[in-house]
Amino acid sequence: QLVESGGGLVQPGGSLRLSCTASGFTLGYYVIGWFRQAPGKEREEVGCIGPNDGGRGRIQSVKGRFTFSQDYAENTAYLQMNSLEPEDPAVYYCAAGVTECSARAMDYWGKGTLVNVSS
Repeated sequence: QLVESGGGLVQPGGSLRLSCTASGFTLGYYVIGWFRQAPGKEREEVGCIGPNDGGRGRIQSVKGRFTFSQDYAENTAYLQMNSLEPEDPAVYYCAAGVTECSARAMDYWGKGTLVNVSS
């Protein structure tokens, strides 16, 4: 099971840190993907971190603003989002899989946490 937290409302330029905590399995053995879906839009792969990947954004617009990390002891992954923009609001999901950073390869999904950016 994966549980996300940390979403909320923030002003443009603000920051949020999302958490993704696993139970029942060891997150450190998996590729952890972060995805987002805005109303009326398709799901996007935000980025991933994993055993062979130190963490990288998949969307050009988040590179340099979003960073990916994990705490092995806490069995938790994090998505630090800085300089949030009006284009960033969405439900953010974390997921975990053993093979690659893609939605189709993920075995576990969280229920999502809502991020809003508004002044």
